[in-house]
Amino acid sequence: MVYLLCSRVTYSLDLDYIHNYIYKVQGVSYDITLCIQSSTENRNMTSAEYVYEDGKFEVTDKMKEDFDNYGYIMVRKLLDTAELQKVKEVLENSDEITKHAYGLPDGSGRECKMVLWSHPGNDVTGMVVRCEKVVDTTEKLLGGEVYHYHTKFNMKEPQTGGSFLWHQDYGYWYKNGCLFPDMSTVFLAIDKCNKANGCLQILRGSHKCGRIEHLMIAGQTRADVDRIKEIEKMCPMEYVEMEAGDALFFHCNLLHTSGPNNSDLRRWAFVTAYNTKANNPVIPHHHPQYTPLDKVPNSAIRDCTNMTDMTGKEFLNPAIDKTVKARA
Repeated sequence: MVYLLCSRVTYSLDLDYIHNYIYKVQGVSYDITLCIQSSTENRNMTSAEYVYEDGKFEVTDKMKEDFDNYGYIMVRKLLDTAELQKVKEVLENSDEITKHAYGLPDGSGRECKMVLWSHPGNDVTGMVVRCEKVVDTTEKLLGGEVYHYHTKFNMKEPQTGGSFLWHQDYGYWYKNGCLFPDMSTVFLAIDKCNKANGCLQILRGSHKCGRIEHLMIAGQTRADVDRIKEIEKMCPMEYVEMEAGDALFFHCNLLHTSGPNNSDLRRWAFVTAYNTKANNPVIPHHHPQYTPLDKVPNSAIRDCTNMTDMTGKEFLNPAIDKTVKARA
């Protein structure tokens, strides 16, 4: 971040170098100094934010431009209070999902708990990933028909939840035979996400760097750290602080991480990956090949009464996932 000092006015610019200038205005010389703070300065998200309004929300040219330029858009209040409560009822009041949880060690002695499944199913959580406001938005951002690639339920418990290491989602999915990065993720906050409980951190615009090398570290697939250090000099790091019900739609090559949960508050997130129909994986693996997605109206979330029947989801046995080393 750059602060330009001229007379009494301070301007903020994104530059990565220092210069002094002599600037003349009406015959008077002003000494202008560009004072730089690293472009990796920790900042909160300030760009590409939108608010969901029922019956009014649609993907605009500006949203698509932001997604293409920054690698994401934030949609605040994607789920309203009633919809969010129904999702919480499934996740909190039954073990039909959480009994499939496993841990991913982060190399620090901690781990992140998660559950992963291949197909939406017909319960409330299935209605969320099949509903129009999620699927239509994803299709317009990616430019074509999508299908449900998988959903993860991530759980960072208070004081113990670990980190997700720097990675691109495509760093995992490339190894699964997905030839093109025509894929995206929807990160839906179930709880408030902030710096203290390990919110997402992203490198804005880093999706334009293309896929970078990833290696297995602890139980996770991590992006090349030397490459990340160089990318951080060019792509601002932003903390993605969210309220429950907010959603981040992001490109599969966007570099992201999240820190440990050192707070007294849990950090749960519902994370759905979509692949385009035209990008059907060439290698059969632990995630689905193209499977037509049965979209439902947004009202299906509220109308659904199925809280416990998870038939058809196909929960992942992490032992068959070659991109992680899970702990039971």
